[in-house]
Amino acid sequence: MSGHDAQHWNRRVASLAGPIVLSNLSVPLVGAVDTATVGHLSDPVYIGAVALGAVIFSFLFWGFGFLRMSTSGLVAQSLGRGDSNEVRAILCRALLTALAAGALLVVAQWPLGQGALALTDAQGRLSEETYRYFEIRVWGAPAALANYAVLGCLIGLQKTGAALIHQLALNLTNMILDVILVFGFQLQTAGVAAASVAAEVVAAAVGMALIARHLPQPFAVSSSQLLAREKLRALLIVNTNIAIRTLCLTTAFFYFAAVGTRLGESVLAANAVLLHLQTFLAYGLDGFAHAAETLAGNAYGARHAEAFRAAVRASTRLAVLVAVAYTVLYALGGRLLVNLLTDIDEVRGMAYTYLPWLVAAPLLSVWSFQLDGIFIGTTRSREMRNAMLLSLGGFVVLSVPLVQYQGNHGLWAALMLFMILRALSLGFYYPALRRAAADPDRI
Repeated sequence: MSGHDAQHWNRRVASLAGPIVLSNLSVPLVGAVDTATVGHLSDPVYIGAVALGAVIFSFLFWGFGFLRMSTSGLVAQSLGRGDSNEVRAILCRALLTALAAGALLVVAQWPLGQGALALTDAQGRLSEETYRYFEIRVWGAPAALANYAVLGCLIGLQKTGAALIHQLALNLTNMILDVILVFGFQLQTAGVAAASVAAEVVAAAVGMALIARHLPQPFAVSSSQLLAREKLRALLIVNTNIAIRTLCLTTAFFYFAAVGTRLGESVLAANAVLLHLQTFLAYGLDGFAHAAETLAGNAYGARHAEAFRAAVRASTRLAVLVAVAYTVLYALGGRLLVNLLTDIDEVRGMAYTYLPWLVAAPLLSVWSFQLDGIFIGTTRSREMRNAMLLSLGGFVVLSVPLVQYQGNHGLWAALMLFMILRALSLGFYYPALRRAAADPDRI
């Protein structure tokens, strides 16, 4: 690739990734505000309850993360083929699935909530406050899952500026209501949950308006196209594989939180604070993964091998530069960031102890994020499923002796090894994907 071509692709990646990075960074800011609002109350049980509640919903909602991932990958490929009718059909299928799944979560809320609490080993007031959070926030499930479909469609269409508006509507509403309901109305964990529900509904309305602007007549889909047997069969396979992959990923973080709970409330609270920094990192680097997702998916759908390779190189190059910046930020300003999230001395001191793991995290995590984006954009869901199953198994197996002998340091070491396993396992499949991108005769 010439220097001119490299600059062209760098600009394309930056133009797509920039709005996504900004919108993504607002997501962990919501979690940070959630933590900061209850973190400045007198009792650390509120931090633990909000942290556990957030993990439970990450587990539940991101079990349906395929609504975002398959939608963006399939839309990007259809856009590459110039098939706008199929783009509309993909969106409608995703929205119908989201509303049905969200309604099911609301109906099944009691067994889901009780089962999740049983798995966390939370006791006493921690259990009560966590369930209070759960029973309110679950009512936002239909809107939350619809937002995944909307966001996936906007990213697949390369309308990342609109995706930024959508995410800002969600996250700014959430943060503002956090402060009002927790400090103004003294609702504590209930206020944090109610803020999330209201924000999801607002964002869904904004998202549908954005879709209508960028995709004329988004619901102009015939029933025969919407229910086309081969399309539905292919979608079921992709979504099932991505759902398994996402379930494994959320299980890993749920397991991390559950093990942290057994190490004590102070460790749980410190880990919750540090996980916000890890999430802040993940969402920042995900901007470049999303750029790889839409550009690689578009090139894959158009059967343009050189564009596929250029998108992968440019997005990865910029992602690594940002990972280095995160490492410097956490090395120099990590303690300040911890202090912003909590003023409880015991929790601060515990978080300082484990902060070096966050300094190492960016350069250990960036490779798995990038490969995720590439495989999502090309909807290579079988490989994603297999790689994540292997990585989760390795994480759990390695964590047992590491936690036994090194405590919470061992738990963080296992999490970093999980990131490395994700990159290695997807990297194993990448050469075959690259060959498929160059094959003009693939189906």
